[in-house]
Amino acid sequence: MKLFTANAPNPFRVNIFLAEKGIEIDTETLNIMGGDTLKPDFLKLNSLHELPVLALDDGTYLTESIAICRYLEALYPDKPLMGATPLEAARIEMWTRRMEQQIFGPCGVIGLHLIPFFTEKIEQMPDYAETQKRQLARNWAWLDGELSDGRTYLANDSYSVADITGMAALFVSSFMDLKIPDGLDHVRRWEQAVRARPVWES
Repeated sequence: MKLFTANAPNPFRVNIFLAEKGIEIDTETLNIMGGDTLKPDFLKLNSLHELPVLALDDGTYLTESIAICRYLEALYPDKPLMGATPLEAARIEMWTRRMEQQIFGPCGVIGLHLIPFFTEKIEQMPDYAETQKRQLARNWAWLDGELSDGRTYLANDSYSVADITGMAALFVSSFMDLKIPDGLDHVRRWEQAVRARPVWES
């Protein structure tokens, strides 16, 4: 098994997942900005030219960060990050989707429409990115209300892949200088909890 990864948001999700579970596999880090994912050889791994990619020993390639995490969770069930019971799994899935749609997604859209590297991937509309900045601020405020019950992490008081998705949003936010609005004390509490985890710098 070999993981093709990078210093980028979705690879970050898998990298953190591996680190949290203590899984060690062969890894190759590619340079996205340097064009590594645009090379013909990489097209054989992922026709969308995206990372991460998990190459299995039988020649199968898995893409999409959550799909890769789900596969690894099944192989390495210790320290579960996707739920140990049906209810936990459902709540974590719910919060993973919420974070993807409400926080991580807008962060990614802003990057796609403002970073010059992506000009050949999409038709960039900087004005649309500005609307997403305003929407993201509203979505952070929504999350603050959801966390007002005092729980430490997103799905409950146990850290999960939903929090890893949130960490990826923070990764993008730092790169794009997208600041969390002032006054969101519950979001700040959650942010401090995930940034305090040893894997944050891994």
